[in-house]
Amino acid sequence: MTISITPLTPVFAGEVAGVDCSRALEPETVAAIEAGMDRYAVLVFRDQRLDDEQQLAFTRHFGELENYATAGHIRRREEQRLAVPGIIDFSNLDKDGNIMSAEDRVWFFKLGDRLWHSDSSFRPIPAKYSLLSGRVVPSWGADTEFADMRAAYDALDDRTKAEIEDLVCEHSLMYSRDAIGFTQLTPEEVAAFAPVRQPLVRVHPVTGRRSLFLASHAGAIVGWTVPEARMFLRDLTEHATQREFVYRHKWRVGDLVIWDNRQTMHRARRFDRNEVRDVRRTTLGGEAAIPAHAPIAQATE
Repeated sequence: MTISITPLTPVFAGEVAGVDCSRALEPETVAAIEAGMDRYAVLVFRDQRLDDEQQLAFTRHFGELENYATAGHIRRREEQRLAVPGIIDFSNLDKDGNIMSAEDRVWFFKLGDRLWHSDSSFRPIPAKYSLLSGRVVPSWGADTEFADMRAAYDALDDRTKAEIEDLVCEHSLMYSRDAIGFTQLTPEEVAAFAPVRQPLVRVHPVTGRRSLFLASHAGAIVGWTVPEARMFLRDLTEHATQREFVYRHKWRVGDLVIWDNRQTMHRARRFDRNEVRDVRRTTLGGEAAIPAHAPIAQATE
């Protein structure tokens, strides 16, 4: 069957038909999906009942898995529920498969995912694609929203575009978790979450298109006072997450959603925490963000 992509919004996001994600892909199918990602930034694959190994195999068609020693963040290795390396647990379940307590430290940390963010913007090399597989879906809520940072950049006035052209932000998990009141970090966690610098405007390495590189992890702008930087970043985030730039995904069991962290932000939405939500993510390592002022040849190679 030939792959086809149906737009889900006038701006971005598409639903893919004609692909069985549990099977090895032909090179032309991989190329068609990558071209779809460059155009739509978010792709939805329905009815993909994947196990962990199948999800990993599908992910590896598009690059190398992200690999960091601190990938588990707050959850210690002995507290991990899933045993397959490379599969990240975004459920509300503890290591024994029970729903986490409302007082669980890991649950508090996960609440930060309800802020707008780009995966791994807080790492020196941010993520490329994230792939989220819906295994168990609550009866209410738990949608995921995506915002197109390319369209948001395009809609800025010329004065603001000129102002942000060369700005550099500092990103850290400490900033996003501080925003929800999660401040009780160990010295080891503080060291692991040391801020990294990212350009506020980045260029896509394939299309050469500019986009805002925002996230709740961004808490400072180099050369600015912290209060002014945070107000400005909040203003930009409000602009970038207006309804016309956002796709809201309502999950079904078997959905596989891929998004390009270089071109989008996303956030999780509320759900009944007394119901199981089992979603599992794989993440591809990316490349150092190309700033807007980089030579055009570098951005389009």
